[in-house]
Amino acid sequence: MENERIQTELPTRPLLFDFHGVSMTHHFTDNWEKVQSFQARPDDILIATYPKAGTTWISYILDLLYFGQSAPERQTSLPIFMRVPFLESDFRVLPPGTEVADKLPTSPRLIKTHLPVQLVPKSFWEQNCRVVYVARNAKDNVVSYFHFDRMNMVEPEPGDCNNFLQRFMDGKMVFGPWYDHVTSWWEKKQTHSKIHYMFYEDMIEDMGRELDGLCSFLGLSPSEEEKERVIRGSQFDNMKNNNMANYSSIPVMDFKISPFMRKGKVGDWKNHFTVAQNEQFDEEYQAKMKNTNLQFRTAV
Repeated sequence: MENERIQTELPTRPLLFDFHGVSMTHHFTDNWEKVQSFQARPDDILIATYPKAGTTWISYILDLLYFGQSAPERQTSLPIFMRVPFLESDFRVLPPGTEVADKLPTSPRLIKTHLPVQLVPKSFWEQNCRVVYVARNAKDNVVSYFHFDRMNMVEPEPGDCNNFLQRFMDGKMVFGPWYDHVTSWWEKKQTHSKIHYMFYEDMIEDMGRELDGLCSFLGLSPSEEEKERVIRGSQFDNMKNNNMANYSSIPVMDFKISPFMRKGKVGDWKNHFTVAQNEQFDEEYQAKMKNTNLQFRTAV
């Protein structure tokens, strides 16, 4: 009966619509006025990603870096989505992201967004805030996004994997085309020194190296012991089994369908793409990425 009660309370799946030239759902536009007027502070750190590109991973790393020692109780008492609020979100089952961000007691405030660069609130640029952007190769990103949409009731109905892949190539995804997202943030980085652009594949390959680069960008000098603690705490299996990190407390996600943290691998796309799909994807990819020097790896 408990399961039946939960099922009846799950929201109906939202529909995609065009919003300032980007596909969105109402969960990210209902609070738009407050999102756009959000007042950033100079020491805020904005975590920006396309959905399913390592957002929670980098959020957890940053939270451990800044507060793992000074406020260890955060790790066991506050879920990551309350420590690192999702700025544009308005899911009803939680307070709006702007409200959570405004009430953060920490300095710096860690705030996450999936917004394409052109929709980020102006105050983040006016205050010259630091931004950490993580990008993931398109093939693994689309596979992760598909499984996420299957289990997440505040996402549009995913359909079958073939239709989902076509939608991804067409850019008809929440927060718009992957291609535009990763390239526009990459271009912004060329003129904005406060953006640190990271790659999911590099983090998988050598987290120690990537953590050193991140700390250098942030002006942090953790001890070797502290760095080891961050690396250990943010390992995939540790986060997957950590109820404060794995989103298991959010009622709109059905873990019976798929866990929020599924595999965390590079190259899992090979288990999902057919030969024909891969050929079509590569053709689309070459056409859409031909005008950028941004390079991705689909294996490590």
